[in-house]
Amino acid sequence: MWQTYYTPTAIDEAVRLLAEHAPEARLIAGGTDLLIELRRGTRQSPVLVDVTRIRGLDRIERDEAGWIHIGPTVTHNQVAASELVAEYGAPLVQACRQVGTPQLRNRGTVVGNLVTASPANDTITALWALGARLTLRSPRGERTLTFPDFYQGVRQTALAPDEMVVDVAFPALTAAQRGRFVKLGLRRAHAIALVNAAALLTFDGETVVEARITLGSVAPTIIRAPEAEAALVGHALDDETVAAAAELAAQAVAPISDIRAGADYRRHIVGVLVRRALVALRDDAASDEEEPEQPRLWGRTQGHFPPLAGRTVRHRDEGDEPIEFSVNGENVIIRGAGGKTLLTVLREDLGLTGTKEGCDEGECGACTVWMDGIAVLACLVPAPRAHGTRIVTVEGLARGEELHPVQQAFVEEGAVQCGYCTPGFVMASANLLEEIPHPTREQIVAGLSGNLCRCTGYYKIIQAVEKVAMR
Repeated sequence: MWQTYYTPTAIDEAVRLLAEHAPEARLIAGGTDLLIELRRGTRQSPVLVDVTRIRGLDRIERDEAGWIHIGPTVTHNQVAASELVAEYGAPLVQACRQVGTPQLRNRGTVVGNLVTASPANDTITALWALGARLTLRSPRGERTLTFPDFYQGVRQTALAPDEMVVDVAFPALTAAQRGRFVKLGLRRAHAIALVNAAALLTFDGETVVEARITLGSVAPTIIRAPEAEAALVGHALDDETVAAAAELAAQAVAPISDIRAGADYRRHIVGVLVRRALVALRDDAASDEEEPEQPRLWGRTQGHFPPLAGRTVRHRDEGDEPIEFSVNGENVIIRGAGGKTLLTVLREDLGLTGTKEGCDEGECGACTVWMDGIAVLACLVPAPRAHGTRIVTVEGLARGEELHPVQQAFVEEGAVQCGYCTPGFVMASANLLEEIPHPTREQIVAGLSGNLCRCTGYYKIIQAVEKVAMR
């Protein structure tokens, strides 16, 4: 899929490598979109530059001017867990909590979601409503763009081949502002938006004095609904005003019909979602996605992967530098794995076949492993990314002949059917219980939302996790 994989330890080195190898080079962070594109052949990028080991890029901060800054390797789960963003940028937290699954949110980054530039991407809609801007860096210097300037069409941006997004920033919401992100997908988890929407209102008492409504998956890029916004200004959010604004928002879009939904249905849903968002803002109601302890599947960590110290590391197909990491407590050295995923290395090079290949696209969770204590999908982790990490697979959970409590509970409760998905469920469940030792049933369901079983109704699996949690 690629020929050369660089792991730099500084931003300047990353953009230098981009410029040196442009246009064949591509930055990679979570890789949750890029690896699928490479595997399918829809993108050709023989050179990858991994920026996830650069120290300090996963920070979320507020500056003296009151702007919230999101670093280029901040993951969706880090935003979802951020008290700072929850207080000053609630729509972004609400969006991040609905992206993918826990394992994908542990690797997928907000900046990666933005750069992919799909009009259905949730974080773009939320940040557009928040008035965000992006700072881009190249060897030629830095420039800052607004979202309307950055997005130029479906999966088209103003990002040059030698540029890297180094910061995303938006003004912190004031006490007079409230925001809401809403979404409709075909299922509750791991769903691409049929339609998404964000509303950000500024109030003077009960009267709206400024309004922003952004809509996704209804045009080539995210759009605003100016007529609906204007209908809100100068009014309180009574039923009549809300209904009028929702209808105007629906009239503002001209969506296409595709395999996921028809144009008329999308237009109708725009009105429904805008109405829901405005009613929630009026009532100041908490959404279901805002549970304080939503599982992240990052165990006892805080969801931050350790940086890489020292010099830039280069891995190539010829194997000029080996990949060195720990698997289940044993140090291993792998050569010639430059174009492989971690899943392939575990199964084919190391013979650890407990980690299963199901969909090979991050959909099923059968390949869940722990990387530095955080649950990730091995099929979407490039093998060179494992360099210098600690990997734990299902083979590493048991202590000799003594099964891990989750493994034992799966046996006792009959949670194993054909067994193919079981390793992924076990790894996700064990990580969940390290993070939240006594989860509610709702938290268990949310924590296992990234794992699919084709045999059962999931009841025995949930019962097994509950049994361990009650001990």
